[in-house]
Amino acid sequence: GVNLHKESPLFADYNGEKLYFVHSYCATLMEADKEWLLCTTNYGEEFVSGVQKGNITAFQFHPEKSGAAGLTILGNYLKDGNNEALTLSSSKKSDVEQKPTRMAKRVIACLDVRTNDYGDLVVTKGDQYDVRDEGEVRNLGKPVELAKRYYEEGADEITFLNITGFRDFPMEDQPMLEVLQKTSEQVFVPLTIGGGIREFTDSNGKEYSSLDVASEYFRSGADKISIGSDACYTAEEYLKTGRKSGKSSIEQISFVYGAQAVVISVDPRRVYVKSPEDTSHNTIKTQVPGPDGEEYCWYQCTVKGGREGRDLDAVQLAASCEALGAGEILLNCIDKDGTNSGFDFELINHVKAAVSIPVIASSGAGSAAHFVEVFQETDAEAALAAGIFHRKEVPIAEVKQALKESGVEIR
Repeated sequence: GVNLHKESPLFADYNGEKLYFVHSYCATLMEADKEWLLCTTNYGEEFVSGVQKGNITAFQFHPEKSGAAGLTILGNYLKDGNNEALTLSSSKKSDVEQKPTRMAKRVIACLDVRTNDYGDLVVTKGDQYDVRDEGEVRNLGKPVELAKRYYEEGADEITFLNITGFRDFPMEDQPMLEVLQKTSEQVFVPLTIGGGIREFTDSNGKEYSSLDVASEYFRSGADKISIGSDACYTAEEYLKTGRKSGKSSIEQISFVYGAQAVVISVDPRRVYVKSPEDTSHNTIKTQVPGPDGEEYCWYQCTVKGGREGRDLDAVQLAASCEALGAGEILLNCIDKDGTNSGFDFELINHVKAAVSIPVIASSGAGSAAHFVEVFQETDAEAALAAGIFHRKEVPIAEVKQALKESGVEIR
């Protein structure tokens, strides 16, 4: 949220709601011209989050991605007579109480999108990554309609994961572009898109870099892109050479669009060992023993939708990708996927301790209580679910209410 330092008709209906910040830079109060200062926000320190002079206003946050509160601010700006009111209000000090603002935990709805056997683009959900039921791809709805529903129910972000086998269509014919375009016209929270963020040559022989692909997604309405298998290959090369090439999709996209626009999707599974000395990988002593009573495990990263394991653990991947310029980790767990048994706290704490960037907990949510538990037991910045939302087993509003009653800061 923000603290107002002077009156403004743009904030006439503002009641301390959370707003969406994205950039990693800020203007400090020491630099601020008091005549321009409109509002500030606290994140480690107090910084300028809005300036206004006359009818000129600029924000550090994104109103168009801040849900109803942001749309109200934009609507106030467009109201007749507000230009004059803005000028008149510029010197009036706000009487709003100044208090530290706090980061909100995020609840994210995830939509796995793929074509079914009839060529239709549908939202589906797998059990430990298997999306078929009696031979048919599970069809849980249309992507744009579901995204709009989740936004209206209170989701803080929407993530699309394109799990269709990659096609060499020309870029303008990639099906997820239209999904993003139509969704961004109706959904006013951040949108993330994953799947196919890599270089390729289309059926006409035209070559595209991963940056080209990401740029097209951003132009179509995405705020972040998610990189999966390609991140594993990049991390392996980085660990092997100890050098940044500057050519990876992570580095290129981060350099052009900023670290906050790059999410790394991690798909690990448990590998049990009797002792940490039995592997070179980062291990934990687990409270969930293995099939032969093993007390230790490491988390093996996988590619190709979980079908292929790599000689790479989740901590190595997350730390390497942060060093290469990623800004967020989407931490899945194959062992928990589709089980509705709760998040893997051990995995989340294991990875969170190794990175400074935000971590999104994913896989295993089966109730509103599981969201409360993950924020109480770990330092994850966000939690994501799919199937329980698609099947209407647990409404997003129920999750938000449970978090609020437990004292978790939410939007």
